[in-house]
Amino acid sequence: MNEGKINMSILNELSEYITLRMSSYLEQVHDIGWIEHKSHPDYDLWFIQSGSVKVTLDGIEHIAFPGDVVFFYPDLPYIASTNEDHCRFIYIHFDFGIGDQQRILDEFLLPGIVPGNLIHEEVTLFTTAYHRLKRGSGTSGNQLYLKASLLVVIAQILELHKQGTYAGTFLDGKHPRKTEGSLEFLQDVFQYVDANLECSIRINELAAIAGVSEKYFISLFKKTVGITPGQYISRIKMNRARDYLYEKKYTIQQIAGFLGYPDPFTFSKAFKKYYNVPPSKFE
Repeated sequence: MNEGKINMSILNELSEYITLRMSSYLEQVHDIGWIEHKSHPDYDLWFIQSGSVKVTLDGIEHIAFPGDVVFFYPDLPYIASTNEDHCRFIYIHFDFGIGDQQRILDEFLLPGIVPGNLIHEEVTLFTTAYHRLKRGSGTSGNQLYLKASLLVVIAQILELHKQGTYAGTFLDGKHPRKTEGSLEFLQDVFQYVDANLECSIRINELAAIAGVSEKYFISLFKKTVGITPGQYISRIKMNRARDYLYEKKYTIQQIAGFLGYPDPFTFSKAFKKYYNVPPSKFE
């Protein structure tokens, strides 16, 4: 399993804790001769509507055509221009995080030009939401629709990256550094939990895997993920319990054993507390 797939698994497990914050969005039109030297403090997506946009990074030129999406990471310097009579695109600045980490997409190699044929439905949904918002004079309901459609676009780009269908080219294969306080720093911890759900997992074991003290580990984990290590373990166990129940192949006693509970009663009590319904009635 490669790093991207591991992190995608983590994002799926923690999807309910993900925050998406839009800071600005606007449609722009530029004539031939336009040139822009810039970097942005947050994530930036350009949805090319007409004409073409040339993006130059480290002397390498990339061309985006109508339907394509250009993905910029924070603080990534670029030069943008057009050689056509005009170009038109919608841009949106945003942050995407978990816990105190507002830039968790840094863990993936996403910056680049996403081909329109790979993301046509998602782009159509977003551009429709954008024009609907502008027609609606910025009502809160339409902003929610735009935010939801942006999340769909990001999810599709991540899925394409996971499948190997899309790889960002702006970073030239340089994977972001594994730093303390990032999801990737806790990668071995996530793997250990996933592989040992049938056991009683101790926090000091996880701290040792991360290579820090138990007290610091708890603080670091909460800051990085947004929940405590104990809450994370419970969350993963409940996710697995849900999946096992959907399969309809195992008894409640078997599932309790798979997930390290001493007996079906203890498991059922934990499940009901989490899902507000006993496992015997879960659908």
